[in-house]
Amino acid sequence: MAAGATTTPDATIACRPGCGACCIAPSITRPLPGMPNGKPAGVPCVQLTEDRRCAVFGRPERPDFCGGLRPSADMCGPDRDHALVWLAALERATAPAR
Repeated sequence: MAAGATTTPDATIACRPGCGACCIAPSITRPLPGMPNGKPAGVPCVQLTEDRRCAVFGRPERPDFCGGLRPSADMCGPDRDHALVWLAALERATAPAR
């Protein structure tokens, strides 16, 4: 398990402080505060703070997509770089055909 992450009763892990990978790697196709056209993959969300935390966490305007993306040992791995690579691969695997 990653340093700084903790196990919760449902076997997911807590967010790693200072990571923010889930606010960078995936695309978001719906409008979100400050990004009316959504967010492209690989682009940091405008709601990602300097210390890589979500500025709208726990607020009603937080996109459903974000709330549904739960940290896990597979996704987050041992470090932030692992999480970025894993999420980028997921993005490619689930992207609509062009």
